[in-house]
Amino acid sequence: MNARRHASRAVFYLVGFGLLMAFDTFGAVSFKVAGMHALPVEANADWLLRLFGHPWVYGAVLGYVGAFFTWMTLLKHAPIGPAFAASHLEVVSVMLFSIWLFHEPLTAPKLVGALAILGGIVCLALAERDQAGREPAGSVPSGTAAD
Repeated sequence: MNARRHASRAVFYLVGFGLLMAFDTFGAVSFKVAGMHALPVEANADWLLRLFGHPWVYGAVLGYVGAFFTWMTLLKHAPIGPAFAASHLEVVSVMLFSIWLFHEPLTAPKLVGALAILGGIVCLALAERDQAGREPAGSVPSGTAAD
């Protein structure tokens, strides 16, 4: 793969996974805010009206629809292993936003889990890079769709 194509693919992945993380995080935070405003949970029409009357529930839908289309676009080009792992960056970003916005505590298990997710993504990305370096020129790397 030539340097220009490699650089454009790297930018595509950075922007794509950044956008995926933003959509997923926005969706999760929106659901949390909508849910907080719809308390107490009751199995009746008043509760549903209270829930769907709050604009954050539509933010959640927008976040998850955006994440779906971003994910489908990324899967068209990215190797599935690292792509699936990187899609879980949302867990870390939601944790960070929850600490900031909702004053949830940062505990040692949360920190260890976040570091494990980040470490796993790095390991899979390095393994994919090593495998791509061994692919013959002009071949399609395993796990990706042909352009």
